[in-house]
Amino acid sequence: MTLDKLLQSQGFGTRKYCRQLIHDGEVCINGEVVTGFAHHIEAAGLAFTVHGEPWVYREHLYLALHKPSNFECSRKASHHPGVLTLLPEQFLWRDLQPVGRLDHDTTGLLLLSDDGAFIHAQSSPKRHVPKVYEATTQEPVTDALVQQFLDGIQLIDEPQPIAAQHARMLDAQRIEIILEQGKYHQVKRMLAAAGNHCAALRRTAIGGLTLATLGLQAGEWCYLEAEQLALLGNASM
Repeated sequence: MTLDKLLQSQGFGTRKYCRQLIHDGEVCINGEVVTGFAHHIEAAGLAFTVHGEPWVYREHLYLALHKPSNFECSRKASHHPGVLTLLPEQFLWRDLQPVGRLDHDTTGLLLLSDDGAFIHAQSSPKRHVPKVYEATTQEPVTDALVQQFLDGIQLIDEPQPIAAQHARMLDAQRIEIILEQGKYHQVKRMLAAAGNHCAALRRTAIGGLTLATLGLQAGEWCYLEAEQLALLGNASM
């Protein structure tokens, strides 16, 4: 792959702009400035710098973000900033998309990728990937509420009651819920149907991938490597 094409594939701009970067001496490989854009190089695992900032070539992006409140999971946000504004600018050139959505006021673990096959596979309801949520409730959490989630709660637009894979009380006004279905506003609607109200919601895990092990603070992101990607959908909760 030529260097200008490599930079373009990594989201640094148009082919013309990437050639200008190279011509201006802004690209280094192995500590040396490269000024020839037509030089063919081995892309896989290539480490390079642009404007002095280090990068590694990645054919696709697989990211985890600790989504803060009041950010929209949309490339075209309308009422709040979009989650993509929390990421490096060149990622926007790579058609990076959230894998599924969290409401603007819901926080926690969000996956993003530019790999269409990965996005489709992770979003498919046939995968039954467990997702763990912590909900803060307006009314106290009771044993009866926990049991309702385990037994199944009837939602207006669903033919059958929907049950949580697991549910437990965390404290007087917090409940942990593990769901597989991924229905629209599912936790909030289930709580409302059970006679309570969701005051705050946070997703803490997808499959075996958890915010705790990633160590991300609100607004922080990281690359997901092969070992972490293997945890998605493959862990028993």
